[in-house]
Amino acid sequence: MTLEKYNSKRKFDKTPEPTAGKNPGKELRFVVQRHHASHLHYDFRLELDGVLKSWAVPKGPSLNPKDRRLAMMVEDHPYDYRTFEGEIPKGNYGAGVVTIFDEGTYQSLAADRKDDVKELHKGLYSGNLKFRLNGKKLQGEFALVKIKEDEQNSWLLIKHRDEFATDEKFDAEQLVSEEVKTAGKKFKKGSAVVKAEPEKNPEPETKFPYSPMLAEPANTVFNDKNWVFERKLDGYRIIATTGKQVKLITRKGQDYTTTYPAIAEALEAVKDNAVLDGEITVEDPLGKEDFQSLQHFEKDDKQHILKYYVFDLLYLNGHGLQEMPLIQRKELLKKLLQKQQSNKVTYHEHVAEKGKEFFEQALKNNWEGIIAKKADSTYLIGKRSDAWLKFKQANSQEAIICGFTNPAGARKYFGALVLGLYDEDGTLQYMGNCGSGFNNQVLKELYEQMEALEISQKPFSKETIVAQEKSVTWIKPELVCEVNFTEWTEGVHLRHPVYKGLRIDKEARDVKREFANAVQEEKVEEENIEQMLLLAHKNLKLTHLDKLFWKNEKITKGELLYYYEQISGYILPYLKDKPLSLNRHPNGIDAPGFFQKDVNVEQMPGWIKTVPVYSESNQKEIDYLICNDVDSLIFTANLGCIEINPWLSSYKKPENPEFMVIDLDPDGNDFSEVKQVALTVKAVYDQMEIPSFVKTSGSTGIHIYIYLAAQYDYDFVKKFANYVAQLVHEQEQDITSLERSLDKRKGLIYIDFLQNRRGQTVAAPYSARPKPGATVSMPLFWEEVNDDLQIKNFNIKNVPRLLKNRHDPWKEIRTKKVDLLKVLKQSKAAT
Repeated sequence: MTLEKYNSKRKFDKTPEPTAGKNPGKELRFVVQRHHASHLHYDFRLELDGVLKSWAVPKGPSLNPKDRRLAMMVEDHPYDYRTFEGEIPKGNYGAGVVTIFDEGTYQSLAADRKDDVKELHKGLYSGNLKFRLNGKKLQGEFALVKIKEDEQNSWLLIKHRDEFATDEKFDAEQLVSEEVKTAGKKFKKGSAVVKAEPEKNPEPETKFPYSPMLAEPANTVFNDKNWVFERKLDGYRIIATTGKQVKLITRKGQDYTTTYPAIAEALEAVKDNAVLDGEITVEDPLGKEDFQSLQHFEKDDKQHILKYYVFDLLYLNGHGLQEMPLIQRKELLKKLLQKQQSNKVTYHEHVAEKGKEFFEQALKNNWEGIIAKKADSTYLIGKRSDAWLKFKQANSQEAIICGFTNPAGARKYFGALVLGLYDEDGTLQYMGNCGSGFNNQVLKELYEQMEALEISQKPFSKETIVAQEKSVTWIKPELVCEVNFTEWTEGVHLRHPVYKGLRIDKEARDVKREFANAVQEEKVEEENIEQMLLLAHKNLKLTHLDKLFWKNEKITKGELLYYYEQISGYILPYLKDKPLSLNRHPNGIDAPGFFQKDVNVEQMPGWIKTVPVYSESNQKEIDYLICNDVDSLIFTANLGCIEINPWLSSYKKPENPEFMVIDLDPDGNDFSEVKQVALTVKAVYDQMEIPSFVKTSGSTGIHIYIYLAAQYDYDFVKKFANYVAQLVHEQEQDITSLERSLDKRKGLIYIDFLQNRRGQTVAAPYSARPKPGATVSMPLFWEEVNDDLQIKNFNIKNVPRLLKNRHDPWKEIRTKKVDLLKVLKQSKAAT
């Protein structure tokens, strides 16, 4: 290793930076330095071979495994740079203020410490360097993964998921003292800067050490003997302490002990030193929760009952219980609360295993919903986990109030609230206006709070279009409310929001968009990306995994490939031996794509299967790609093929389709009409005693398949499909058409039978689609073609998990062979 590049960039008579150094001990050292130069960044340095291997990390390291922080590898630095802090004078390379953010020892992940250096060398040179940090702020396993095909030596710094990881948003700057930040700012302005010393003897941490574990949203209720189910409460989440001192602390960290003195007084009966997790609610005499009344609760209110439902126990008489299985914590909790007699503090009961039945009870009793918890789950303080799932009866969303419109008609104070939330980049996004759900008291009290926060400048970007903007009064985006709504629009706005109440227990910056299917999203851990990179037995080379293919959803190419890796066993049976038409989107769905049928065989890896098939349109044989295994599938997706489009026939019998398909293609029709026509198609097939199989198109339509086992040629199959289409059209003439041309069928659903032609393709079952939301063409049971079905219900995030808990609706499709000639003879005989 050499320091020539480092030395050549510096004039050591003008900069205090060190030139050499050697580690006197045996343990390898690391350091992370905050470098406030022309651009603030962090320098990540690992000792190896007597020098510090160095990467510049613009956003700083993160403890959140979902963050893939860009790390640009720079020149080696001398070992003594590990302790360097101070000012690099202006006019010198890297001029700015350097302070130590964190330091300590580190090691490889090898089982034997003797192999550390060997393992680190291997990782460094292969571009997949894994290690464990033993610092004060940075602890646990990390990886530096080189971005392939990048000429600028770009890497990704990634936190592995372990006990030191967090799912919360991580910003290294929040761990930096104001003194250090000020020193860097002053240097940039030209002020004299003294060495920014690290804090000595910092004040002990006084922040309340407990914050609630959070549940992931979900939409597919299940029965499972390993889970328990609780009623979802509609109140304020409260962590309470008992024993020496009773405290009620909100999720936001606020002390509500004096806000709800009746609850605090009831908890005084619990003499044990304990930390409880529960929720404070207000109920009417019939036991129905009233969230708005909770916000305005007065202790002399005789019409409502204040209660603290307790469902978890985190600490008891000197023992932390977070690592104890949930069901054991609840047993201890129940015994603990038996010692107090107040009806204001209640043990929150649960049922085991029967989630579906319990949710039916929730619907019947109009509860907020239910919570599912793994019986053996540990308690993750302040983290969201899919070991706890929440199923809501109605969609609800927390939102930031950013303004209000003028009142109209007889209404006083204001007309509607202007709502927003921060995206992952910290940009405030508009979510729509909410004008219902208020009574006169709420209108008055909310207006008084908003009036005190009025500002002149619009808090959204100038380009954001806000409904009724000319009548909007803007306010500081600080107040958080909760609304019920019917669905998200394609423009990511709330449809039909209804005001529910203020969330005074939530910070605006903590408000996140909740996706109905979020729990079913299979999160892409960095280890999974690495596994894909190492599909090495066929030397599969993947590129640009971090490129955003869905910019609004922030879904990358790597996540698309990971999706196909997970569902390969489901999609491959429908691809076997079928020529593929490649619909390539190498730059994502927002950039132009192109179709490719004829692949260049010479540019294909030797293990990729291609076959020549005669093309009638080209009047020659062209080479089609065949996808029969997972590696070929990933290779195809890596070309930018978001969707997988196979023929209906195999290359072995190219003239005889395996399936016949009816493709319902709407022209702006409401999806309810598409579902109506699909059910009519099923009725026609049922009358013919033909078993049919249905899937969403993943775009706007529905596909209905029948299995033919390649008995007939395309010409015969097309004519039969035309016959079916005519029968359906006769029953649905008002909303369907047999005209392919959009000009001739405006506003009508095209019953497309012409897909049943040689060379035509249909998106495969389970194929992703290049559409907003990263939707998937999803096979369904016919019972699922109901009022609840929406295209957006299935996407590359939730489908892999759905498949784990779902019977395959197309499992028997190849056992249901249809004899079209027999059907026609029977139909003729019947007439």
